[in-house]
Amino acid sequence: MNRIAVVILNWNGRSMLQRFLPSVVAQSPVADIVVADNGSTDDSLAFLRQYYPQVELIPLDRNYGFAEGYNRAIDALPGKYEYYILLNSDVECTYGWIEPVVAMMDADPQVAVAQPKLLMYAQRDTFEYAGGAGGFIDRYGYPFCRGRLFSTLEQDHGQYDDPCDIFWATGACMFVRASVWHSLKGLDGDFFAHMEEIDFCWRTHLAGYRVRYCPQSTVYHVGGGTLPKSSPFKTELNFRNNLSMLYKNLPVKRRGWVLAMRMWLDRVAAVKFLLEGHVGEYKAVRRAHRQYRAWKPQLDEKRKKSGACQVPQVYQGLLLPEYYLLGRKVFTSLKGIFSK
Repeated sequence: MNRIAVVILNWNGRSMLQRFLPSVVAQSPVADIVVADNGSTDDSLAFLRQYYPQVELIPLDRNYGFAEGYNRAIDALPGKYEYYILLNSDVECTYGWIEPVVAMMDADPQVAVAQPKLLMYAQRDTFEYAGGAGGFIDRYGYPFCRGRLFSTLEQDHGQYDDPCDIFWATGACMFVRASVWHSLKGLDGDFFAHMEEIDFCWRTHLAGYRVRYCPQSTVYHVGGGTLPKSSPFKTELNFRNNLSMLYKNLPVKRRGWVLAMRMWLDRVAAVKFLLEGHVGEYKAVRRAHRQYRAWKPQLDEKRKKSGACQVPQVYQGLLLPEYYLLGRKVFTSLKGIFSK
């Protein structure tokens, strides 16, 4: 009996399933493969039933987004699993990609979340934007990775081949201890998509667990398959969910000034969008701020349950000026320290 479930969330992704599911099935003999369908209107389900009868299907009645879609999919699974692997439908798996990560988690019960090395599918020697060699945030909540600062991607020369503790693991390929997933009630379904894995990892830290990067495992990710990079909806989700995540999880003594500064920086970003002619992106930031303010009562309730306090692996430097003013474009050039 397998103790690992690879769970793929699909929404109108028949072409991605046809392209990448063969590698998942072939390279994952130690796991059960599950596809949860988020109310697709294409022929995804018919394709799976015809060509992959060995894959368990969980059809959802509508598109619940990434976060709530995964919550509902995992709630529908039997309770036999020790580990869930949340895997995007646009990921190519490699031989033995599961075993090193699970062995690392088996060896230390405090490791609740982990990720492999994430490289680009199209440029296979380059770290992929969504997770690289493990994720971090700076003191104002800006996410970055070993191998990716903002839009600058590094080539993989083995410079991040050391296992290490990280702040967040990529939702494109996230290994989660089942008991911790259930104790934390999964992802924040209100987020819909974007930042939900960072929020989950933050809550994992707050609960006293560790998040780790395992370079002995590698997968290749296409990325951006659902929403294009320039999508105003994607911008709205990122800005709204980032503020919400900070409000939920920051210690009280830091929350006020961090959020004040972050909202000011968001307004600067919005003006930059407007000056560059990206009116849709400008309006998206404005909508994100309105939604964040409207959410505050329910965020207060979530905050009560999180036990917000200082957590490790937060970069204490200032990523924006280091990157844009001082030209520090790679992870190893950062000069600040990480909280312990």
